[in-house]
Amino acid sequence: MKISLSWSGGKDSAMALYRLLQSGQHHVVNLHCVVGEDTGQVPMHEVPVELIQKQAEAIGLPLKLIYMPSVRSNDAYRKTMEQFVKECLNEGIEALAYGDIFLEDLKAYRESMLHGSGLKTVFPLWKEPTGELIKEFVQSGFKTSLCAVNSKHLPESRLGETIDEEWISSLPKEIDPCGENGEYHSFTFDGPVFNHAVSFEKGPVYSQEYPDPEGSEAPVKIYFMPFFTGKEK
Repeated sequence: MKISLSWSGGKDSAMALYRLLQSGQHHVVNLHCVVGEDTGQVPMHEVPVELIQKQAEAIGLPLKLIYMPSVRSNDAYRKTMEQFVKECLNEGIEALAYGDIFLEDLKAYRESMLHGSGLKTVFPLWKEPTGELIKEFVQSGFKTSLCAVNSKHLPESRLGETIDEEWISSLPKEIDPCGENGEYHSFTFDGPVFNHAVSFEKGPVYSQEYPDPEGSEAPVKIYFMPFFTGKEK
């Protein structure tokens, strides 16, 4: 089956790609990534498109960029994705793959977006225990660094840390090891799907406030550490 993989630049999409390549059942035609038209960054990761392009080059797969209009709305997102779906069908792609693990609402939303389009959905990591998955991720040789943390769950000081076995052991018990509840986001810069590591540089930390998805009146503060294209070694 010919597949286009949803790529955020983080660990879940990297692990999903790894699983797809290992399975031998699918042909990953390309990666596709949603980027803010006004920011040039991956939403919620705030990783610049230049680094996403560097990842794709290091992996050796074509990259399709989906530029999301600056007007954020479900209707705008749907129209943008409908155009992308048409392009996929014209290229003979049969399914879109995602790195989701256990968020039922998100999975249902993705499936509803493609309902009746002719494209299938594939979820290589679906319902896997996140504690085991993150350990497999590290043991497989992946390297990823935290680019965003939710201040409700993790302190700003953890930005820029690289996930390894010691890091996993240091997490508070209430934190999902894969950050599935939005505790953190990451940027993967090396691992078995890469032909070489992606060089990057860390910038100064900043924060943004967002409405609390749990309904609290107090906004949620997300801390970001911007990453920039580094000099190739």
